Amino acid sequence: MFFASDNSGPVPQAVLDALAEANQGYTLGYGADALMEEVRQRVRDVFEAPEAAVYLTATGTSANSLVLATLVNPYDTIFCSPVAHIEEDECNAPEFYTGGAKLTLVPGSDRIDPEALSRCIVSRAAGRVHGPQPGALSLTQVTEMGNVYSLDELRALCAVAKAHEIPVHLDGARFANAIVSLGCTPAEMTWKAGVDVAVFGGTKNGLMGVEAVVFFDPAHAWEFELRRKRGGHLFSKHRYLSAQMAAYLRDDLWLSLAQRANANTARLLDGVRASNRVEIVNDVTANMIFFDAPRDLHQALRRGGAVYAISGGSVDEGPADGILQGRLVCDWSMPEENIDAFVSLLNRL
Repeated sequence: MFFASDNSGPVPQAVLDALAEANQGYTLGYGADALMEEVRQRVRDVFEAPEAAVYLTATGTSANSLVLATLVNPYDTIFCSPVAHIEEDECNAPEFYTGGAKLTLVPGSDRIDPEALSRCIVSRAAGRVHGPQPGALSLTQVTEMGNVYSLDELRALCAVAKAHEIPVHLDGARFANAIVSLGCTPAEMTWKAGVDVAVFGGTKNGLMGVEAVVFFDPAHAWEFELRRKRGGHLFSKHRYLSAQMAAYLRDDLWLSLAQRANANTARLLDGVRASNRVEIVNDVTANMIFFDAPRDLHQALRRGGAVYAISGGSVDEGPADGILQGRLVCDWSMPEENIDAFVSLLNRL
């Protein structure tokens, strides 16, 4: 019963087969492989963006940090939510790669409010030499709390950014899960809403380790290439990144994997909701469930073999009725019997 993260599961056989096929013979390195040309064209088709510049990196941290470094100056600030991955989980990598640009946290929840964003940008008035300049807006879809921005919410946030002449970056580590949740196209969730550059995540949706960076304005392409090389993230044996992403895009594998993950989560949610000792605290429309429960319940679930993230204090020490927050994440490969076993254990407790 392993619900710790969607980057903990196995790789689909189609991706392993593509890697094995790519492992034959010789090809040019550093992204000059034929597979990368296939990837580039397929990504452009998926996003309905024939002029988009497309690049691959092996990690989400490198993708997000290099994108932001391309968009902002060292004396700028990047607006994000208080729980954004770039704020809480990147070990200051964005600040490092940008040469010192600040992160300005927009007060509120994981889903940024347009009015709060506007006030925040105004507070960082452009042209005031004593403070950071407004640099970029960074959004996460699916958010770090498992919620999904609606298309209207994305459009409203991008409109605020455009009114203040700052670009918009979309951290799409769970991009496919959000697409399935909204029932929209990648174009509708990105450039048609006002997003300037998107990270099209693969690692959390079944790939061994690769993310696609999609610049809808190719004017940024050359600088990103230079920063990727200078930052140590241009793979010499690039074909192994290309092979993963090519397999991911063929026959809409990326969508079917996300559909399975979201469906697994919906099945799990039905069972979790039946417990009177658990309170769901997020809008579960993708593949993450956040819930509050007393410490003794978390302890019993762990003893029963459930593996998942718990925050808010020590699991082992403290009052039995102290409330801690759990996070359950399903990936594409989660067996239904594992889900049912967790629900059965929860019901018995």
